[in-house]
Amino acid sequence: MPADTRGDNVDRVLEQWRAERPALDAAPMGVVGRVQRACRLLEKGLGDYFATQGLQLWEFDILATLLRSGPPYRLTAGALGASAMVTSGAVTNRVDRLVKRGLVDRETDPDNRRSVLIGLTEEGRALVDTALSGHVANERRLLESLDPEQQDALAGLLRTLLVDLGDAPGEGGS
Repeated sequence: MPADTRGDNVDRVLEQWRAERPALDAAPMGVVGRVQRACRLLEKGLGDYFATQGLQLWEFDILATLLRSGPPYRLTAGALGASAMVTSGAVTNRVDRLVKRGLVDRETDPDNRRSVLIGLTEEGRALVDTALSGHVANERRLLESLDPEQQDALAGLLRTLLVDLGDAPGEGGS
């Protein structure tokens, strides 16, 4: 398919750079700028949906990570932190907030007393189960301007970029 000929905000920025610094090859700014803007716009679209479910994006990320882990839907705080790519302090803060909402619980790992297991409560599992199908439908809606082949091509290009930037399996979010 031909490239979209409509302009975006990044085109305006690139045009400003061409006018101000004609010798500068700002093409990388076009790619990185569009990835950054797409990320912000996608996060807004995700956040808007999760708000209808009484969730924030980070809450769904933790609940979905626990659900994906399979029965008994428990992970160590370290495994949650690696999945969410946040510090242990951030995991502690987030888990504290989810415990207060009754969506997760925490217990000492019986196999390693120095480790804490975070698990979905029944309420947390019900909430993430309910939100999940709507989340996938929302993502489908957010990507509807791309046909399935374009989505596959974009996914492949982004995978190549992420791997080259150091992203490794097991370090992603929801």
